[in-house]
Amino acid sequence: MPGHFEPLPGGGAAVALDDVEISIIRSLAVQLLELIGPGPAEDAPDDPLAELFAEGPSEPPSDPVLKRLFPDAYDDPEGAPSAAEAEERRAYSAEFRRYTENDLRAGKRDSALAVIRSLDGLSAAGEGGAVLKLSPDDSRLWLGALNDLRLAIGSRLEITDEDDTDLLYRLPDDDPRKPMVMAYLWLGGLQETLVSTLLP
Repeated sequence: MPGHFEPLPGGGAAVALDDVEISIIRSLAVQLLELIGPGPAEDAPDDPLAELFAEGPSEPPSDPVLKRLFPDAYDDPEGAPSAAEAEERRAYSAEFRRYTENDLRAGKRDSALAVIRSLDGLSAAGEGGAVLKLSPDDSRLWLGALNDLRLAIGSRLEITDEDDTDLLYRLPDDDPRKPMVMAYLWLGGLQETLVSTLLP
């Protein structure tokens, strides 16, 4: 079980984590929460209907990580569209973003919070570590959070395709990006083994 998730009888997953690993994942999840920001309900707690009718932003975020987490729905990387087509795509993306981004942000917040809460609820297993046991529902929340964390780190590392990932393995040890690369690759391993526990 060390370093990877294994399925639990009856569903769910478990992984042994040491104190450093727990601290890294928790810190990254907290940073992700801060980046995503508060939800509409936190802005207007006195109005229970405010979140239901709140419109999201219509412009894409300026931060590259948030652009990766909340991409334009009608962005077409293939070819160069005409000016009219590009403007039409921007309008469609703005409309889509206005009605979906708040829910997407809430989902990402819920996943990051689930990670933090489950790590905070761990009881020590001795020798500076613990075994994290997740229900099937928590496993899905963790999977979403791990994916978001990898997207965020990948964006900071400017990873855009598989070739970029291959280059990460060849970085020298004194490269300042090395700790982020190690976190990116480690989270990828956790994500892959967690996916395998959810497969029938």
